[in-house]
Amino acid sequence: MDKMDISVVVPLFNEQESLPELCSRIANVMDCEGLSYEVLLVDDGSTDGSWECIKSIQTGNHNVHGIRFRRNYGKSAALYCGFERASGDIVVTMDADLQDSPEEIPDMRRMILEEGYDLVSGWKRHRKDNALTKNLPSKLYNATARRITGIKLHDMNCGLKAYRKDVVKSIEVYGEMHRYIPYLAKNAGFTHIGEKPVHHEKRKYGKSKFGMERFINGFLDLQSLWFLSTFGKKPMHFFGYSGLLMFLVGFVMTVWIIAAKLVHQAQGLKFRAVTDQPLFYLALLAVVLGVMLFLAGLLGEMISRSAPERNHYNIKEEI
Repeated sequence: MDKMDISVVVPLFNEQESLPELCSRIANVMDCEGLSYEVLLVDDGSTDGSWECIKSIQTGNHNVHGIRFRRNYGKSAALYCGFERASGDIVVTMDADLQDSPEEIPDMRRMILEEGYDLVSGWKRHRKDNALTKNLPSKLYNATARRITGIKLHDMNCGLKAYRKDVVKSIEVYGEMHRYIPYLAKNAGFTHIGEKPVHHEKRKYGKSKFGMERFINGFLDLQSLWFLSTFGKKPMHFFGYSGLLMFLVGFVMTVWIIAAKLVHQAQGLKFRAVTDQPLFYLALLAVVLGVMLFLAGLLGEMISRSAPERNHYNIKEEI
């Protein structure tokens, strides 16, 4: 098989109007640069004429390939299938709505080949979206993501990204984790992550497929990803420590309540029965929760040690 310079993976859902212009612009850029390329259009269950449009484009440009889902699975599923089939040395992802500019691809490729980046993420420094519903929530979301992941990107969720082929072949994108591909790459050992300011254009056709709920879902997904990457193979370190701490707190409270009651009783002072004190029940609750957390950690450890990928590691090179 001939060597392929670039694979462009484009997930799409109901983007019939924008596809001809997008593919034409990609072809012009690649031809001007003299690069061999393929465009993988992943139709995520579109209900308009997107698939017919893809077939029409492919007839005139055999570098274009289409993948069609039977129903809408989401952007992560589309990217996963695109990554699986990509054969280029550099893999580029971009949205199909023409808000990402194909003219940015050559510079992003150069940053990987000449500056040694594993992944280059676009940064929409000057966004054309609504400031209240998109810009402000996006800034808060990205600030939180930088804090938790330790990756200093201004726009973690920008659809325009370029990767070394090894990166996309070493990560698994699922659920809604497409927002955190740089974090997935970092956890896989690809730590040389760069950023490039890119031109952001207004949407020309259709409407956005994402609402405000994506920021809430994104935050929850980030917490899940952080927990799995930190404690996924050692759940006892989280649940065990938490359970022991809570058990000790409840145990100390219980002993203190009983001891205080016995001291008052021995000195002939007025005292309350242990079972009449709300603190006693809080102490019992802490003990019970502590035991349950410890058992959860133990079960998690047993499941983790039985998982088939427990000894799966990414090897960079071997002599």
